[in-house]
Amino acid sequence: MAIRYPNGKPFHSPDNVSSHKKSPLSKASFSDRGMTLEQEINQSNTYYLSHDVAVIHKKPTPIQIVNVDYPKRSAAVIKEAYFKQASTTDYNGVYRGFYIDFDVKETQNKTAFPLHNFHQHQIDHMRQCIAHGGICFALIKFVFLDQIYLLKASDLFSYWDAMENDDGRKSIPLADVQKLGTEIKYKIQPLIPYLSAVDQLINEIS
Repeated sequence: MAIRYPNGKPFHSPDNVSSHKKSPLSKASFSDRGMTLEQEINQSNTYYLSHDVAVIHKKPTPIQIVNVDYPKRSAAVIKEAYFKQASTTDYNGVYRGFYIDFDVKETQNKTAFPLHNFHQHQIDHMRQCIAHGGICFALIKFVFLDQIYLLKASDLFSYWDAMENDDGRKSIPLADVQKLGTEIKYKIQPLIPYLSAVDQLINEIS
């Protein structure tokens, strides 16, 4: 199915990984379930909601369908669609009385996180949320290493601004993500206990 942005340009998935390749560490990891990071976060959010820990949901992306094929009366196949508007971030909700807003990214890169996974409107959105007291961050998974890190939006902004000013590289080195971010280890329930890392962010501003 062809999906296009509001300006008509075709949508191509960035370095975000749509297929979950197994890493050498996967046999010893709870993550070896054939799921993408978004699916794992969705499962974790369901756990948080059912246990009255937090209310966090994936944001729906409005799509306008422009071409549908009806091969038979009982089925319809969408052939072409457009995003009605540019997406912001993937998730938002409320936790411990705080508004949180974050994006989820995956990369197959073994040594750095490419900044082209983000778009300017996503960065702008997070800046606006922070200006109004929200907590913003990115959950970044290095798929080959089977490692997930929570990176504060303010740290992300530093690399983004340097790139935009032609003063910096177009990626964040893995060593920097490991130094600045908080690693999140897989568990059974919830699968990705990322709110433990969010607790650290809340403690910093409390």
